[in-house]
Amino acid sequence: MPKNVISLNNLSFSYQGHDKEVLSISNLTVEKGNHIFIQGASGSGKTTLLNLMTGINVPNKGDINILDNNLALINQLKRDQFRADHIGVIFQQFNLLPYLSLLENVKLPCWFSKKRKQKAGNLDETARDLLSELKISEKLHHKPVNTLSTGQQQRVAVARALIGKPEIIIADEPTSALDAGNRDSFLTLLFSEAEQQDSTIIFVSHDLGIAEHFPMVVQLSEINKAV
Repeated sequence: MPKNVISLNNLSFSYQGHDKEVLSISNLTVEKGNHIFIQGASGSGKTTLLNLMTGINVPNKGDINILDNNLALINQLKRDQFRADHIGVIFQQFNLLPYLSLLENVKLPCWFSKKRKQKAGNLDETARDLLSELKISEKLHHKPVNTLSTGQQQRVAVARALIGKPEIIIADEPTSALDAGNRDSFLTLLFSEAEQQDSTIIFVSHDLGIAEHFPMVVQLSEINKAV
């Protein structure tokens, strides 16, 4: 029977000093390997939801179970380490470090997580293999990331999220700067790489055109009673 990697129950969240709830979700579960697309307009609470799923914030009420760990019950330091060990994140702006090379950017998560470093094996070789699979030429591996095109930077960000085989990949609007053709190619590549290492994808965007690629689609406005 498939195992839930994410389970939210009776969750509510409001920012400190504000009475108005940003999120109020009765239930949301995601099974292992069941890639999910969460669609929501700007201001609908997408970023807040991701911050709860990654342990940056904790709910005011309710449970947020990620890989059988209730993040609402553990301290900030342990949540930070949990995120480093188990979650790969692809950011909208990629958040690559300009003073590091491509290879160093890809290996970065393993500098903060012994678990991911161990799963990666030979770190240099694994990073090179990931970049190769994502069609990044070896001659670029030691170049600064700010010399790359947007599409190349995006693929480096994917390799960084995937290295060390985290159980969950969270993608926060990573296709917002792409046209439809490049967006679809990117999604095909992301699914292929995630499935090779048995990672579950949580993809958040305002772009409804992405929905057709996912087996599970959630409209945030339909599950968030705070809106």
